[in-house]
Amino acid sequence: MLGKCIAALTWSIAHNSRKSKLAIEYSYQVRSKSPETWVIWVHASNAARFEQSFWDIADQVKIPGRQDPKVNIFKLVENWLRDEKIGKWLCILDNVDDDQLLCSDPVGGKGDPMRGPTNASAKPLLAYIPRSRNGSIMITGRTREFALKMVDHKGLLEVKPMEKSEALELLQRKLEQSGESEESQLLVNELDFMPLAIVQAASYIRNRAPRYSVSQYLGDFQKSDRKATKLLKTEAGHLYRDWEAKNSILVAWQISFDYLRQIKPSAVELLSLMSFFDRQGIPDSLVRHQPKANYISSSELLSEAGDGETSESDLGPDFEDDVATLRNYSFISVSENSDFFTMHRLVQLTTRAWLKSHGQIDKWNDKFISILFDKFPTSEYENWERCRPLFPHVKSAMSQRPASLQCLQKWATLLFRGAWYASECGNIVDAREMALRSRDQRRLLLGDGHEDSIDSTGMLATAYWLEGRWEEAEKLFSREMQLSKMTLGEDHPNTLASMRKLAATYMNQSRWEEAEQLSVQAMKMSKTKLGENHPSTLMSMASVAVMYSNQGRWDQAEHLEVQVMETRKINLGEGHHDTLTSMANLALTYRNPGRWEEAEHLQVQVAETRKIKFGEGHPDTLKSMAKLASTFWKQGRWEEAEKLEVQVMETSKTTLGENHPDTLARMADLAFTWKSLARDAEAVNLLRNCLNKRKQILGLNHPNTLYISKTLLEWETERLNINV
Repeated sequence: MLGKCIAALTWSIAHNSRKSKLAIEYSYQVRSKSPETWVIWVHASNAARFEQSFWDIADQVKIPGRQDPKVNIFKLVENWLRDEKIGKWLCILDNVDDDQLLCSDPVGGKGDPMRGPTNASAKPLLAYIPRSRNGSIMITGRTREFALKMVDHKGLLEVKPMEKSEALELLQRKLEQSGESEESQLLVNELDFMPLAIVQAASYIRNRAPRYSVSQYLGDFQKSDRKATKLLKTEAGHLYRDWEAKNSILVAWQISFDYLRQIKPSAVELLSLMSFFDRQGIPDSLVRHQPKANYISSSELLSEAGDGETSESDLGPDFEDDVATLRNYSFISVSENSDFFTMHRLVQLTTRAWLKSHGQIDKWNDKFISILFDKFPTSEYENWERCRPLFPHVKSAMSQRPASLQCLQKWATLLFRGAWYASECGNIVDAREMALRSRDQRRLLLGDGHEDSIDSTGMLATAYWLEGRWEEAEKLFSREMQLSKMTLGEDHPNTLASMRKLAATYMNQSRWEEAEQLSVQAMKMSKTKLGENHPSTLMSMASVAVMYSNQGRWDQAEHLEVQVMETRKINLGEGHHDTLTSMANLALTYRNPGRWEEAEHLQVQVAETRKIKFGEGHPDTLKSMAKLASTFWKQGRWEEAEKLEVQVMETSKTTLGENHPDTLARMADLAFTWKSLARDAEAVNLLRNCLNKRKQILGLNHPNTLYISKTLLEWETERLNINV
C-alpha cells in the first residue's frame, strides 16, 4: 500500500471494532517489513479528535514550531509530511464516517484548550494530508457509500464479516477455553458472528464464572427481547480499544442511530418501522408507501405538487435512498429477488431499545399494526397466497400489543384473521394463541356479548376442536351459542351455526342423543324462521344428515342429503362449492351400505368439477380425490387406490405443506394401502413418519395421534411375530 495511493478499508457497523484492529495489524506488518517507515494514526471520528491527533503527531515527532500558541497545527504537520527527507510514511485515518468532516471547510480551535486557538486555513482537512511519493493513506469507515467518495473501486477493501470458525476462536480465546461446544456454536450464531457482541458476551460470562456459563448466557439471551437487550447493554471493558469507543454493542449502535438521524432522518424512520416486523423476509410492499411515512415532508409536498397529489415516482427515489443508506450501514440486507429485506436480530433489538429510550416505540408499533391490519386479508383459500408471506409478521405482532385504543381494536382483529389462517393451514398452536389473545382483548374493549367477541370465542373453540380437546371446545361453543342467542337472536344464522358446531362436538364424543337433539332443533328453527331454501337451513339439514350417516341410519341420511343437494343445484348451480359438498356427502352415504357404483359416480363427478373450478391443489379437491381413493380401497382395488393416494399426498405436500393435518391424513391412507398390498416394511416406515409428525403438530393426546400410535404398535408387533 506504500507509494502514491489512497485506500479505504470499510466494515459494517455490526463489526465496527474489527476494522480498526485490521488497520493496526496492517501497520505492524508495514513496520516489520520497513522499520524506517513512519506509521501515523489519526482519530477521525470528529473534528476535535482529528485536530488533537495532529497535535499528538507534532509532539511525538517533535516538529519545530509546535509550541507556538498561534501555530496552524494542520499546516505544520502537512509541511512535515511533504518533506521527503523524513522518509516513507503511512497515515491511517480511523473511523471516518462523515465524508463532510474531511472534505468540507474545517472549524479550527477545537483541539487542545491548553495550546490556545489555531489559525487553520479554509481548506478541507483531508487536504492537509498530502499525496506524495513517499506517503500512503489508509481510511477506515463503516459504509461503502462513504468509501467510494474517498477512493475509486480499486482502492476499496471491503472486509467481510467473521466466519463461524473465526467467531468460535474469538469466543474461546476470550473465555480462555479450548474445544468447540454445541452451546458455543449456538451462541456465536445468535450473535451473528459480531466481534464486539462476542467479546461482550465472553466478558459477561467470565466475570460471573464459575456460577455462570455459555449455556446460561445463551438461555438468557434467547429467553426474551428484554433480557437480550439488557445483556447487550453491558460494557465489555476492553483495555486496548480507543477510549472514545463504546464496549457495548447496543450503546455503540445507538450512537450511530443518533448520527444517522441527523444526516438521514427518513432512513431512521424506515429502520424504526422495519424493526417491528419479523426480521427475515420483510416485504418491500409493506414498508414502501405507507401513510405518514414521512419520506417527504408536508412542506415539500405542497411546494412540489401544486395539485396536492403524490405519485409513486415522487416517493420512490427517497425510499430507495433510505434503503441504500441502511444497506451501506449494514443495518439491512436485500433478498436475491430484491422484494424482501432482512435485518440481524441484534439490529432489531438495538433499534427497538433506541426507540424506547427516545419515547417513540408506541408510535412505530401502532404504525406496524395498522399496516398489517390493512394488508392481511381474511383467510379464504383464494387469499392464501397473500396471507403466506405476511403470516410471520402477524406472529410477530402477537407479542407487540399496541398502546392506543384504536390500534388495540385493529390488533385484536388482526390476530383473529391470523388465527383463522393458521387454523386453515393446520398451524394449530398459533391458531389457539392468536384466538386466545384476540378474544381476551375484544372482551376487554367491547364486552363479552359483542359480535366480534363472540367470533373470537368461536375461533378459540375451533382451535381446541382441531387439537382434539373436545371438552374445552364444547364449553366455548356452548358459550358462543348462548351469547349469540342473547345478542343476535335464536334464529340468527350465526346462532344456528354455533348450534351446529356444538352438535358436531357432541358427535366427536359419541354423544348421539345430545347431538341429534341440538341438530334437529337448529334445523327446525331455521326452517320456521328462515325458510326451507335458506342457506342456513340447508346447512342445518346437511349437519343432521351427517349425524344420521355416522349412526348408520342410511335411509334418513340419504333422504335429507338428496333434498339438500337438489335444492342447492336449483338455487346455487351444480358447480357451486356447497352443491359439490352435498354431492360428496351423499356419495359417502351411498358407500357405507355398499352402493359402490353410485358412490364412485358421484365422487368422480365432484373431483373433476373441483379440479376445473378450484384447481388440483385446492384442499377440497384433494379431499374429494382422497375419498375416491378410499372408495377404491374399500372395494379391494388397492393398485388404483395407491396411484391416486400418491398423487394426492405429493400435491398436498406441495400446496398445503408437509406438516398440514390433511397431508398427514394422506400419508396414513397410503400406509394402509401399502399394508393391504403386503408392502409391510414400507407401510410401517410411512406410518411411523406420520406418527412422529402428528405428535409434533397435533400433540401426543390428540385422538388421531393415539389411533395411529395404536395401529403402528399392532403392525410392528405383527411383523415381530412373523420374523420370530
